[in-house]
Amino acid sequence: MPLDDKEQRILEEIERQFYEEDPDLARAVKRIEKPSRIGLRFSIVGVIAGLAIVIAYVSVTWIAALGFALLVASATSLVNAMRVRGWRHTEEEPSEEPAE
Repeated sequence: MPLDDKEQRILEEIERQFYEEDPDLARAVKRIEKPSRIGLRFSIVGVIAGLAIVIAYVSVTWIAALGFALLVASATSLVNAMRVRGWRHTEEEPSEEPAE
C-alpha cells in the first residue's frame, strides 16, 4: 500500500533527521546488503540434488558420499541463509495463567 503525501513527508523528515544526527550510522546502513534470494534457492536445489544423488547411487559408495557431502553443505548454507533473513524457530513458553 503506497504512502499518502502526509506520510511520505513525515518519512522524509525522519530520514533527514537520521542523516543529520548520526551520519556514520546512516552510511553504514546504506552499505548493508539485503540477503540474496539466489543463495537461498541454490541451497534448496543443493539439498534436493544431494538427496537425489544419495538415493540414486546408494550402491556406488563414493558417488553417494559426494551426494551426502553436497546435502550437508547445502543444508548448512540453507540454515545460515534462513538465519540471516531472520527466520528463527522460537518455542513459546507455556503461560502460567491458571486455567478456568
